[in-house]
Amino acid sequence: MEKVALYRSIAKLIIAALGQKKGVSKHKIRYQTIFDEQNGNYILLRNGWKGSIRFYNIIVHIEVDENGLVWLHQDNTDLIIADLLMEKGIPRDHIVLAFHPPIARPDTTFATGG
Repeated sequence: MEKVALYRSIAKLIIAALGQKKGVSKHKIRYQTIFDEQNGNYILLRNGWKGSIRFYNIIVHIEVDENGLVWLHQDNTDLIIADLLMEKGIPRDHIVLAFHPPIARPDTTFATGG
């Protein structure tokens, strides 16, 4: 259980830092952080308008399940979020690159998610 709490705090820290870095653009596009503590989901969302063009998408989504697996569902950054997770102390074999199909996950050096 301590591992789950630690991994969730790391995920929240990364998402919060990204959200502060992004802020609000000159085009009124907001970067919003969403923390679902009960279910272990941490999301950075882009939301707004640039003229008549609508922007609404998930930039990063990290989920930490009750077993201590860290599911990286989305990474639309140039930062490589999996590397940030490992730098903060989460082992590679506890991170699932969930944006890869299950059949391709064994070819990565990360967890497969079972």
